[in-house]
Amino acid sequence: MRHISTVIIGAGQAGLAMSKCLSDRSVAHVVLERGEVAQSWMKDRWESLRLLTPNWQSRLPGYKYDGPDPDGYMSMPQITGYLRDYAHVIDAPVEEHTAVHSVTSHGNNYLVRANKGVWICDNVVVASGACARPKLPQLAGSVPETIMQLSLGTYKSPDQVAKGGALVVGGSASGVQIAAELSNAGHAVTLAVGEHIRAPRRYRGRDIQWWMDRSGVLDVRVKDVDDIDRARRVPSFQLMGDPGVDSIDLNTLQAMGIVITGRLAAIQDGMAQFSGSLANHCAMSDQKIDRLLRHFDDWAERLNVTDLPEAQQLPPTLLSNPPRLISNLRNGAIQTIVWATGYSPDYSWLKLPVFDQKGMLIHDQGVVAPGLYVMGLPFMRRRKSALIDGVGGDAQALSDHLIANRNRRAA
Repeated sequence: MRHISTVIIGAGQAGLAMSKCLSDRSVAHVVLERGEVAQSWMKDRWESLRLLTPNWQSRLPGYKYDGPDPDGYMSMPQITGYLRDYAHVIDAPVEEHTAVHSVTSHGNNYLVRANKGVWICDNVVVASGACARPKLPQLAGSVPETIMQLSLGTYKSPDQVAKGGALVVGGSASGVQIAAELSNAGHAVTLAVGEHIRAPRRYRGRDIQWWMDRSGVLDVRVKDVDDIDRARRVPSFQLMGDPGVDSIDLNTLQAMGIVITGRLAAIQDGMAQFSGSLANHCAMSDQKIDRLLRHFDDWAERLNVTDLPEAQQLPPTLLSNPPRLISNLRNGAIQTIVWATGYSPDYSWLKLPVFDQKGMLIHDQGVVAPGLYVMGLPFMRRRKSALIDGVGGDAQALSDHLIANRNRRAA
């Protein structure tokens, strides 16, 4: 049994950023990682995936990208190497292949049990990430047994997908990328889409993330949002990390031959039933992106930003045919379903009364309980909290809170 001030659980970008901030404040700590540094990037994503943010935006406390391609997008091996280099540079005290089994209270402290030992600590920082476990809807259990099912955790490349048609469920970044990849590999693809947000990769000559960063959209704080729960559920932009692909919205996908349907609402007796609200969702998506682009235009005019092309408006999303409402899953047309329905965190080892009735972790901008913190969640403190570029500011704020809390307890 080891005693230490702070245990950080997870050695991805959030855990490493917290480690750097605690080292800067001379707080003794250890980082426990179930696999290796950047394990999720290395093992739990599909092969062709690239970051949706440009390389210049991969900023961490005391570290930033300084390679030859600042406007490019890192592949999974590249981001893995980037984070491992960061861990080495900051000399993070990472104990790899150390899986946490439980975190419980121990008087005024915490007891962390893992496969390689037990720690008693004053503070625990949960940095295991928001994307630990792919979400699967209940209706996945109604899919006929003849159809292969893949999730965001098991899909790696088109090579593993059965010959024939594929149904991709989910219209955010992951869904549109996988649909395009399968279509390019020769599969007849149907994409089931619910609420979504289209976005151009570049607007007026600059990456969409440049606009989000410079105009302050990514720095919006929790207190500035009327409905933070809804803000935390906003879908990711329909983007891909490819400077040669300006758009991967529904217009682009339909031009590739991909069939677009509404949200997959039910599966009964081998029949897939799709929502009839696709047109409404597309109209709302068009309105949202138009409103955001006008916000960028106003910001650029207000600050007199020069060397920008004229403002532009995206063409509306066009649905070429009446959307399909029913599809037979038993006639062989669909051989594979890919569930691109998002991720959820896995806190099954956190044995503390810190969850609401839906099983969601309760926190106030990353503060869960005295001495207990969480990192890397969507819109945790700011809109960019879940981005590599956002964990640094959150880590600094929570490190300061940890120090202040320690001083109060010592007084």
